[in-house]
Amino acid sequence: MGPMDSTASNQSVDARDRDDEGRARNARPRDGLGRPLPYGADGVARQPEGVVRAPDETVAEAQRLLDAGQPFHAHEVFEDAWKSGPEEERELWRGMAQLAVGLTHAARGNVTGGARLLRRGAGAVTEWGASEAGQERPYGMDLGSVAGWARELAGDVEGGASVDAGARAPRLRR
Repeated sequence: MGPMDSTASNQSVDARDRDDEGRARNARPRDGLGRPLPYGADGVARQPEGVVRAPDETVAEAQRLLDAGQPFHAHEVFEDAWKSGPEEERELWRGMAQLAVGLTHAARGNVTGGARLLRRGAGAVTEWGASEAGQERPYGMDLGSVAGWARELAGDVEGGASVDAGARAPRLRR
């Protein structure tokens, strides 16, 4: 048998990080921007997935992570709210997650992806705030200011600015 025999194939699959249900989970440590580090390196503690938080806790934890220069990890907090929250708030939390991922990409130097996600997230939170189910200041967040921050940062990134994630973190509440 050659290199593609079933034994070799099964060994490569079995060596991957998997959860109890067999889904791929990369257990490598990560830096503050979510980039994988070599096994055994000191990384930033990852956010546990699937945590159900009260909305005010979501905003506070995400702000703490953003201020610490960890927008990738803040995105995971917003993603938990998006997936576990009420249907009428899902677009709000999805937009906030897009903003955090946009900041992540901008800080990693991905100009196109960063600017695109920042603008997409700004549009989503603006649209949600203007919708029938929405409001301008859900859970104390100033969506207008957050959207303005994202659009300004997108322009700066496209203009060649390098981004320090902690220094350019948005203020979610004013």
